[in-house]
Amino acid sequence: MKHVRLLRPLAAAMLFASTAAAAAPTAGDADAAMAMLRHAIGVATVQGRQQVPALAAWLGERLRAGGFAAEDVQIIPVGETAALVARYRGTGSGKPIYLSGHMDVVAAKASDWTRDPFTLVEHNGYLYGRGTADMKTAVVALVQTLIALKREGFRPSCDIYLLLSGDEETDMATTRELVRRYHDARYVLNADAGGGTLDAATGKPVVYQIQAAEKTYADFRITFTSPGGHSSEPAPDNAIHRLAHAIDKVAAYQFPALSNDITRASLRAAGAHTPGPLGVAMRRYAANPDDAAAAATISADPAYVGQIRTTCVATMIEGGHALNALPQSASVNINCRIFPGTAVASVRDTLTRVIDDPGARITALDPPPVESPASPLRADVVTAVTAAVHARFPGVEIVPGMSAGASDSLYFRNAGVPSYGIDGSFTKPDDSFAHGLNEKLPASELPAELRFWHEVLTRLAR
Repeated sequence: MKHVRLLRPLAAAMLFASTAAAAAPTAGDADAAMAMLRHAIGVATVQGRQQVPALAAWLGERLRAGGFAAEDVQIIPVGETAALVARYRGTGSGKPIYLSGHMDVVAAKASDWTRDPFTLVEHNGYLYGRGTADMKTAVVALVQTLIALKREGFRPSCDIYLLLSGDEETDMATTRELVRRYHDARYVLNADAGGGTLDAATGKPVVYQIQAAEKTYADFRITFTSPGGHSSEPAPDNAIHRLAHAIDKVAAYQFPALSNDITRASLRAAGAHTPGPLGVAMRRYAANPDDAAAAATISADPAYVGQIRTTCVATMIEGGHALNALPQSASVNINCRIFPGTAVASVRDTLTRVIDDPGARITALDPPPVESPASPLRADVVTAVTAAVHARFPGVEIVPGMSAGASDSLYFRNAGVPSYGIDGSFTKPDDSFAHGLNEKLPASELPAELRFWHEVLTRLAR
């Protein structure tokens, strides 16, 4: 078992938490944020449309109009996309705080949606549109909060940098460029992770997670080649057949169960609110990660298997060149989400061993996988987040969490900058449809995000 030792136990940090009420945004802030979100959703910032620079320029104009000096707002072009940087100057000389988010969204096929994905629609208490959940609402909340703090005359003790990437959902080239330029900070607060969970049946708040770790993202291409020939003369060496056998072996393999302080705390909290055998298994595994039966129960649930294991799954296949010819090549993309502390090379070695075919060529795809160590929890971050959450939902449990996916924090953590995912919204487990059809977010969460970020930033940077 590999464990990540936290520098400050969460329980100790919680002793310092305050329940002071968060400052409420003005009606004007809420209205401005909604107007900003409506515009942002309308800009189709998907890969290939070259619209991220347009949204970055528009947000930059909003920041300058809100009190930021022209030299403190910068757009960094990277290929067809761009990053946006805004500096909120502080009074001290200590290390800055970075605020992270991304302006791009996953592609959406309009004909499959009930509504136009790039038009913000409010219906039955929800905001619909691509990016409402992931993550233009949070981006807008960050921008409007910084504008509000400027208006209020807030003078942070350190610089605050807003770092918005432009291709987090795809190549992360803007993320790498941002980290190349900005890698000396107290920590990163990433609005693309963490957040609160509501009970699916009652709608009551259950738990709030601070994302302190995430899994390493890696794509491996497995390729087989064969001589080919006429399909009327089948040969035993068939690239597609061999690929099919390899895929079956990968699908049947299960990586070892692992844990760290973060995942055990998260499972303990989730288990307390999860009914049935799954909840029992979560609590048992949190208490004893060597409990194989508990690990098996958790692993049978697609939503939680990634919390205790590295996972590798086939996502795309390619093969053959003609309907009436034997294939000369066939390949599959294996997407792996690797548990913190597990070397990428060891996963590749495992795939090689599991496939057990000397003809398999396994290559890591660009960009190269980046390992992401867990971030030690900080008492000041936990205190500020707890105060902001408890101002809305007193007494809700605050726990560390690990994302099974990947975010911009991956590169910041790899560069030695601690990163914490803290989203101000609370949602039901199946509420958002992020990356899917008819993406939505409760309309209540935009003003909630404004209150959350105002409280967090004024506490951490005062």
